[in-house]
Amino acid sequence: MAVKDSPASTDADLASIANARALARAAKQALPQLAELTQERIDAIVTAMATAATAQAGVLAKMAVDETGYGVEADKVQKNLFASQRVFEFILPMRTVGVVNRIDDKKVIEIAEPFGVVAAVVPSTNPTSTAIYKILIALKARCPIVLSPHPSAAKCITRVAEIMGEAAAAAGAPAGSIGWMGTVTLEGTQELMRHRDVAVILATGGMGLVRAAYSAGKPAYGVGPGNAPCYIERSADLTGAARDIVLGKTFDNGVLCSSPNSVVVDTAVAEETRRRFQAEGAYFLNAQEMDKLAAALVTAQRLPNPVLVGKSARLIAEKVGIAAPEGTRCLIAPLTGVGRDYPLSIEKLCPVLSWYEVNDWREGCERCIQILRYGGMGHTMSIHSQNDEVILQFGLKKPAFRICVNTPTTHGSIGLTTGLDPAMTLGCGGWGGNITSDNISPRHLLNLKRLAWGIRPAVASSPGVSAGVASPPRVPPPAAGLPKAPARPAPSSISAETLAARVDLFLASRGFRPGGSGAVPGPATTAPVTDAPKAGGPAPAETPAAFVCEDDVRVAVREGRHILVGERTIITPAARDAGESARVFRQAGWPGARP
Repeated sequence: MAVKDSPASTDADLASIANARALARAAKQALPQLAELTQERIDAIVTAMATAATAQAGVLAKMAVDETGYGVEADKVQKNLFASQRVFEFILPMRTVGVVNRIDDKKVIEIAEPFGVVAAVVPSTNPTSTAIYKILIALKARCPIVLSPHPSAAKCITRVAEIMGEAAAAAGAPAGSIGWMGTVTLEGTQELMRHRDVAVILATGGMGLVRAAYSAGKPAYGVGPGNAPCYIERSADLTGAARDIVLGKTFDNGVLCSSPNSVVVDTAVAEETRRRFQAEGAYFLNAQEMDKLAAALVTAQRLPNPVLVGKSARLIAEKVGIAAPEGTRCLIAPLTGVGRDYPLSIEKLCPVLSWYEVNDWREGCERCIQILRYGGMGHTMSIHSQNDEVILQFGLKKPAFRICVNTPTTHGSIGLTTGLDPAMTLGCGGWGGNITSDNISPRHLLNLKRLAWGIRPAVASSPGVSAGVASPPRVPPPAAGLPKAPARPAPSSISAETLAARVDLFLASRGFRPGGSGAVPGPATTAPVTDAPKAGGPAPAETPAAFVCEDDVRVAVREGRHILVGERTIITPAARDAGESARVFRQAGWPGARP
């Protein structure tokens, strides 16, 4: 029996839908005003917002932990500062207004236009840092933004929007530039994503949410699961590898989607690597402990249990009934396979790692691919090695678009410890069902207009060439410096008297007296046409028509004739369309050419 929605839930849905519609309309009204701001004004707005968010980084981090129960406050401070400082420093020099690029050698000028209203879905795992980041990149691109907070993180996300909204308004942003849903339900979020005034969606969250974003009928940047494998090759700095992986896994208790999830290590160095991990606070589970952990952590849908997401290793061990020693920072489960029969091979979003041993880098390569296929295609992985050839092979063969070398995946993927673009939304490309593999920046919220000058002549087919075979274009000789646009040839023209005479001739052929009114008695004639020559007889002399209208084409089609046209033939647009479609035109001076 179906369960009906309660009146309370129905009322909340209706309120959320109305809220989404009002915010989308307000953002659309702000768009033309925001789009007209200068680069200097936009940069002042972005600077004011980043400064305000930086000042509140600690307060916002505490709010996020208190409200969601996920992660580590000190790490959330670092993530907030990463968004308000590192991302800000990266995007500030970007030109996002007017002419943004000149390609001199191709004579192309690129002009930026804002994509439009952004619908931004913000997760509970990284709520405040993601909100800061999305607001900054949207306003930098002159796009109004409406946030849909995760219900379990609505207070802290709302506070981010309030702080940055006040700063933006004080710096000159129009009303409606930053909006946030006060009543959040699934139906309201879906209404926001589908609303006609929304141009693009920035979705960060679970796979269900990302699928909803991509099915909303709008361009969308969505992020899939991570499940990042970390391969340790025999030439690696084992101490450094263990330190990086444990650091990445314990950062904010593993809630970032690029957090390490599996260790794949060469058997030749496996025992020594195990000791290095233990020195970093890793506790290796036995078979019984792994069964206990899997039963508590992994749901029937093969998703991490929200009760344990973002909790410390010690707290997880205590809840599950595992006697982990004091100082344990992460739990490691040695496995022999990947998939449904190995529950702990999923993306875990907490300080739990799976552990695999392989004979060599080729076997390690295959194991990493298996892990990514089980829930991380296109996202992130790492390799720890001193062998440049092996590193390159991993880059060539792995279905991950961020392969971090000798650095934690958590920090490297977002551009904190690598040269990648700093971002909190990481595209997974075609492998992950995403539209891009990039780290998302203001560039992805811009459309580019292009002014393109002609730099080479358009070459017409030469007379005498058979139908369907174009003559090869002439290649202009190389010129010093920038290529110059070719000079236009002077158009051939006829005098006004000649044109008037031809028009008079045409009107007379239709029964009208030139310069007067009324019809001239006598049969009308059509424009000159070419008949097929009689068998055995000479080809008749052909004279190009002076003027061709649509009726001439209809007559020629009906009688099975062709109309001979020349360079000076005047053809009405309707006649040209009809004649070319019916293939009745024959070009004078093109022997052998078929219409």
